[in-house]
Amino acid sequence: MNLGVRWTLHGDGRTPAPGAVVRPDERLTWPRTFGLGAQHVVAMFGASFVAPVLMGLDPNLAIMMSGVATVIFLLATRGKVPSYLGCSLSFVGVAAVIRAQGGSSATVTGAVLVVGAALFLVGLAVRKFGARIIHAAMPPVVTGAVVMLIGFNLAPVTASTYWPQDQWVALLTMLFTGLAVVCLRGFWARIAIFLGLIFGYAISWGFDRVFGKINSVVGGGAPTDHWRLDLSAVGKADWIGLPSFHGPSFEWSAILVALPVVIALIAENAGHVKAVGEMTGDNLDDKLGTAISADGAASMLSTAVGGPPNTTYAENIGVMAATRVYSTAAYWAAALFALLFGLCPKVGAIVAAIPGGVLGGITVILYGMIGLLGAQIWINSRVDLRNPLNLVPAAAGIIIGTGGVSLKFTDTFELSGIALGTLVVITGYHVLRAFAPAYMKESREPLLDEGTSRYEGESPAPDRTS
Repeated sequence: MNLGVRWTLHGDGRTPAPGAVVRPDERLTWPRTFGLGAQHVVAMFGASFVAPVLMGLDPNLAIMMSGVATVIFLLATRGKVPSYLGCSLSFVGVAAVIRAQGGSSATVTGAVLVVGAALFLVGLAVRKFGARIIHAAMPPVVTGAVVMLIGFNLAPVTASTYWPQDQWVALLTMLFTGLAVVCLRGFWARIAIFLGLIFGYAISWGFDRVFGKINSVVGGGAPTDHWRLDLSAVGKADWIGLPSFHGPSFEWSAILVALPVVIALIAENAGHVKAVGEMTGDNLDDKLGTAISADGAASMLSTAVGGPPNTTYAENIGVMAATRVYSTAAYWAAALFALLFGLCPKVGAIVAAIPGGVLGGITVILYGMIGLLGAQIWINSRVDLRNPLNLVPAAAGIIIGTGGVSLKFTDTFELSGIALGTLVVITGYHVLRAFAPAYMKESREPLLDEGTSRYEGESPAPDRTS
């Protein structure tokens, strides 16, 4: 059985020839391959550590399980789709909502495990029926609206939880991170969030030395005097040890909040698989269903032991574009490094000590970027928001999802926020389409985005207005 774990040496094993790329089944010399693996770890480090912290989960376990998830993905795709699976930021909002409803870490991971199972089943369906089923159920106007409301639903978390802990550190961190994203090039631009975290650490430490303790709210309750950067737990943490594991707990209210994220993950996977295919010159359309299923299976395994869900990472795709090295051997090396990092509690303690003000500055940009990915889906797919069939369900769903509108059915069951907003977008679009006049729905849309519009030899439609 070909598991994609055999590689031929590319050229002299040192650097790609001019105009050439290192293909997935090739590799450079092992020292260079492990160096590239380390670079992939650095690229995913910022988001993969920030996401579990924002979700209230163990960052050490998150990193370790990202390595396991990457191995599962590489084996499932037989080494044809070079990609790293890191902690998904799409679930940060639903984790905040679940915790606000009194849910525990077990409740969060239980809800997300169900999402992973749903993603796995979607992948199987795509393998059997093709990507057309995605388009039929979730055209770009729906996908973009759901991704947007998931991102913008996070705004109150930044505004009420992180930013007030230290507004000046938050402001400076935001400005530095924004400059890093815009002004840096190549690899450095890909780790701009990580550089923003380092900057925030340094500023917080400097402010503690110059201004002393700050009086603000940490973790709810009344304002207290505290250090911005408290590293006391780092000294007590062991160098080697297992992360903390826990089992999932299943509650319908939490599951309904989390399920809409499936749409974002499908769009994410489809876009990333297509991007990798275009860079390597391989047609990976037949691997889309496998990639989605592998992502779902990896997320189920991670959340079953208390870790966060995983998804393919654009940061690592950027590293491949910059280096022209698409070798899956580098991803095996990255997975090994992630496993080793996960077994170092001291690293996790450093991450857990991220000051609230730093998270405030980072999340202002990060959450906004998640939401605006929805707008990018609309732009790439040329969704016409002048068409009421597109405008009405998207507008209603986004306001409901971001505004926290609720619909109460009984004393113990209600739909609100992300769950209700997604339901309104999906059902609203299809119900309105059933009654809309022909001129509003005569044109066809591409699949998810411009990069996934030609599955199964389909030609792109000239007009995409419905």
